[in-house]
Amino acid sequence: KRVVEVVVRRAPANMRRHITRALRSFSPLPRKNFAFPAACVSTSSSSLESRLSRIPKKDVINVSEEAAQRIGQLLEKKKKADPTIAGIRLGVRTRGCNGLSFVMDYQEDGKEGKFDEKVSAHGVDVYIDSKAVFYIVGTKMDWVEDDLRAEFTFENPNAKGQCGCGESFNV
Repeated sequence: KRVVEVVVRRAPANMRRHITRALRSFSPLPRKNFAFPAACVSTSSSSLESRLSRIPKKDVINVSEEAAQRIGQLLEKKKKADPTIAGIRLGVRTRGCNGLSFVMDYQEDGKEGKFDEKVSAHGVDVYIDSKAVFYIVGTKMDWVEDDLRAEFTFENPNAKGQCGCGESFNV
């Protein structure tokens, strides 16, 4: 009731009557004989968790078997020198001739960000930088090896354009 009085007092003089009439017709409190349905009242966190756990979670990025094998080889070599390595970190940086470029680095165990995404596929862990998730969602990561090149390739459905060499993209 106190809030209503303050709102009415601060309103311009020519609007006070209209505001008062509108506020009288609005009742934010439930009526005496009104009862909420039992499904609405449940505030148990376990029931919410059980409902959310039934929703299948889709991975942010699809890692092919070839890419996972190559990541496994890289991690095996790196873990010999530094046993704290947990996986590969994938991010996006502003560079290249078309705006954004994928960046890969090693992820140390226990140093992942609060909102980073973790994708486990084919026995390897790929950590997605929280700032890059928007640009990476739905991307397919693959390892291509032929006579001229050996590299990770990314098929990004969010990319609106790429540069000629395929190094950078824009969204």
